[in-house]
Amino acid sequence: MSRDRLAASRAHRSQTMEMSNLVSTSPAGGSSSLFLSEVANIQDGIRHYNENVSRISVLRSQLLNEPNAEGSEQLDSLAEENRNLSQDLKGRIQRLAQQPQGQDAELRRNQIALLQSKFMEAIQNYQLIEKENRAKSRQRVERQLKIVKPDATPEEVAAAFEGGDEQIFAQALTTSTRYGESRAAYREVQGRQEDLRKMEQTLAELAQLFIDMGTLIEQQEAVITAVEDTARDVEGNTEKALQHTSEATDHARSYRKGRWICFFISLFVVCVLALVLGLVFGTKK
Repeated sequence: MSRDRLAASRAHRSQTMEMSNLVSTSPAGGSSSLFLSEVANIQDGIRHYNENVSRISVLRSQLLNEPNAEGSEQLDSLAEENRNLSQDLKGRIQRLAQQPQGQDAELRRNQIALLQSKFMEAIQNYQLIEKENRAKSRQRVERQLKIVKPDATPEEVAAAFEGGDEQIFAQALTTSTRYGESRAAYREVQGRQEDLRKMEQTLAELAQLFIDMGTLIEQQEAVITAVEDTARDVEGNTEKALQHTSEATDHARSYRKGRWICFFISLFVVCVLALVLGLVFGTKK
């Protein structure tokens, strides 16, 4: 059953990668339907990422109590899958954010912001689970070390976490009255040390991924702010242009009105002069 789930997980990852390649080769700023389709695919990828995190948590709990090679292999496979999936999701979200925006700009911004929020939430959840499992593994290592050396100092416990415990165990095993139990504890501590190193690596990668997503959001916000500032400037300039146009129209109307007034005044003066001259010359006759 576990192998079937692993095969299905790999098939899903392959399908996700193929969809990512299709989107990356499609024209930037495509139709809204293509955009929303990619948003839905990324959401599916985030859900699968969260499902893997849940399975990783279950496997770690099982391996904490009963270490076994098959479970460790599944755990490593899931961790590697999520490592690749996280990079894929980050790249796809980044490509969406970099696409040119048209009339549906607000829709795109809202959807991208939602994807970023969900993905960062998934990263934080994975970090929390790994930190909890790291703490449990450390407690287990400390308990196993106490079996071999009940009076182990905090420095010796810390050395066991870092892998520098060979001398401690060598000395303890020569003096322990429970050699078999002590030997088993030593082997388990060695296995836990490898698990702790892997968890530390995963936590470091998740921290960097979270920083990368935060940087992407900051860059996107800067672009949005610049676009909004430009839009406000254009709107302000348009309003000023309309105001100047209105003023020019008013001036033109006033000018034309003045010309007509001057014309009628001139016409009136000419008529009066003609009338006066007519009366004067008519009287002389």
